[in-house]
Amino acid sequence: MSFIIFGQAISTIQVLTGLVVLLMIAVIVLMMRGRGRSEDDMLEAEHNMATLLRAQAEMQGRLATMAEVFGARQAELNQAIGQRLDGMSQRVTATIGEQTRSTHENLRRLQERLAVIDAAQTNIQTLAKDVVGLQAILSNKQTRGAFGQARMETIVADGLPMGAYSFQPTLSNGSRPDCTIRMPNGSPPLIIDAKFPLEAWNAIRAAASPEQGKIAGQQFRRDLELHIRDIAEKYLIPGETQDTAFLFVPSESIFAEIHENFEAIVQKAQRARIVIVSPSLLMLSIQVIQAVLKDQRMREQAHVIQSEVAHLMDDLSRLDERVRKLQGHFAMAQKDVDMIVTSADKLTRRGERIEALEFETAKEPAKTRAEDRPKPIDNRTSQLKLRVVDED
Repeated sequence: MSFIIFGQAISTIQVLTGLVVLLMIAVIVLMMRGRGRSEDDMLEAEHNMATLLRAQAEMQGRLATMAEVFGARQAELNQAIGQRLDGMSQRVTATIGEQTRSTHENLRRLQERLAVIDAAQTNIQTLAKDVVGLQAILSNKQTRGAFGQARMETIVADGLPMGAYSFQPTLSNGSRPDCTIRMPNGSPPLIIDAKFPLEAWNAIRAAASPEQGKIAGQQFRRDLELHIRDIAEKYLIPGETQDTAFLFVPSESIFAEIHENFEAIVQKAQRARIVIVSPSLLMLSIQVIQAVLKDQRMREQAHVIQSEVAHLMDDLSRLDERVRKLQGHFAMAQKDVDMIVTSADKLTRRGERIEALEFETAKEPAKTRAEDRPKPIDNRTSQLKLRVVDED
């Protein structure tokens, strides 16, 4: 064990030695002061000095032993500390390596997520640009009208054939509706208006207090009533257009809000024969008109169909006549074939009968008696037999 005094390391032995030296010096000083004492005191002092010296020697031996023990313990402690430090160093190294691998993996995943986030941010920026562009479109009245007009034209053009509609035609009173749809049976065309007062509606959505919302709602009601009145006055011309017109709203949400919160306007539009339609309702109406036009075209072509059916029946009659003639030819040919088969059967039977006849033919030996010779066959008898066989 050591102590730090004035920045220097001093061991325990040095400290104890210094204390003993100081003690001896103190004793000598006391002896020098007590020279005038008696001889007994001197002897006692010498005895005490010897005792002190022996105690010092014993103390030095013990200190040496303690130093050795402390040295061995310190070596063991250093070895144990070194082993523990080595183990801790290995564990720390392994932990640091694992942490490094985990950190690299987390960084890789973080980079992948950052790449996904960058792509999403790019899409969001693009969407934000589109929203800003849409907002710019909706903020401008003319551009907003063009937007509603384009959407309405797309729905009409997708649902009806060419020639069944026209965009922005001029009526007899000089007005130009957004779209007219030709109706069947020579009926006047149907008018569709795509202009919608969106400023007051945006004011309703942007109202910061109930009072402002109420004022904006009143303004929206007035604007929409005025627009409905304009459509009824400009586009509902007796004999030239239908007595009903469509007011196209290019948003399903606005259409729902109007029918939910402005029922009076909807009723007034119906009394004025103006139908407020959303994109889905306009699409449904276009499909119904398309079906009616298709039915009209079929009715217009009914006489053509009847004429073609008459020609088809004539062709079918001629085909039946020719088939019957061919059937007669086939019947005559079949009769001839049957007669041929009958003749062939007769010939076959005749041959079999001829084959069944037995002619007596015998070979005479070289020397035979005259009476043993066969009699000649009468040809007339043979012909008679053949005739009888033929008649059978």
